[in-house]
Amino acid sequence: MLKHYVRLACFVGGALFGSAGVKLLTSKDAKKAYTHITAAGLRMKDSVMGTVTGLQENAADILASAKEINEAHAAQEAEAQVEGQEA
Repeated sequence: MLKHYVRLACFVGGALFGSAGVKLLTSKDAKKAYTHITAAGLRMKDSVMGTVTGLQENAADILASAKEINEAHAAQEAEAQVEGQEA
């Protein structure tokens, strides 16, 4: 029997806590806080995207330089093979 009272008390307590929580979460002060938190999140996103863009540009430069190095290396190997066949 006591177990039922405990469950009922937990249910009633949860319902009261939930009602108070809903009122707290929908208050004007809470909305201001959500707005400021969202604005900070957007600023952080912009900062991260700027960093990502910089990394992508650097990676593209590195890739282009690596391709140039490989092309020069391939050209040197081709010249060496031609010279080896002529000799």
